[in-house]
Amino acid sequence: MRELPAGDDAVVLDFSTTADPTAASRAAHTLRAAMAAGTLNISDAVPTATAVLVQAEPGTGLDVLAVRRILHAAPLPASSAARAADAPVVHIPVRYDGADLNDVAAAVGLAADEVIAAHTAIGWRVQFMGFAPGFGYLVPATGPAAARAVFADLTRRTQSRPAVPAGAVAVAAGYSAVYPRTSPGGWFLLGRTDIHLWDVASDPPALLAAGTTVRFECAD
Repeated sequence: MRELPAGDDAVVLDFSTTADPTAASRAAHTLRAAMAAGTLNISDAVPTATAVLVQAEPGTGLDVLAVRRILHAAPLPASSAARAADAPVVHIPVRYDGADLNDVAAAVGLAADEVIAAHTAIGWRVQFMGFAPGFGYLVPATGPAAARAVFADLTRRTQSRPAVPAGAVAVAAGYSAVYPRTSPGGWFLLGRTDIHLWDVASDPPALLAAGTTVRFECAD
């Protein structure tokens, strides 16, 4: 882990050279738990795929030594299966009628039904949030190795769409996601769901959070 200063009140913890792809999300979870318990004086810990921005209240200064101490005292990493078992689970019903389903099937050398079976066999974990409010980047956490391998080498579409509808269920570059609102996008569309991922009237407004497990299911 590298520490990159981000002003007087923040630091970026860079895990890009760490073999564990979940290191950033685990570190953010640990720091947020310490913040909630009152043992670490920070305002937030925001994970990305390989880094965490640790932020203190403006003008208060960040106690980097305390951040190190919390992370060093954290339990050893559990297996992917154990982490997924302990994480909150969100079940998302999907109508697999996406415009790109057959293109994905052709790209990975499977029938469309086999792509759907692989997508629903995986326990997807929210690695980090970004792009738009409520948008979670999901990585394969559990499930048959053959199913997880289906999406590993899939790229993005060669041309992005100017508008992807809210509720679109998509895959690209080893990730899966649900578009929380209409927005541009270059991912392959597998289907759609009626689940709302972002609602300003809810507390919290985002259905997903880093560490949440998502299970996609075929809608009736």
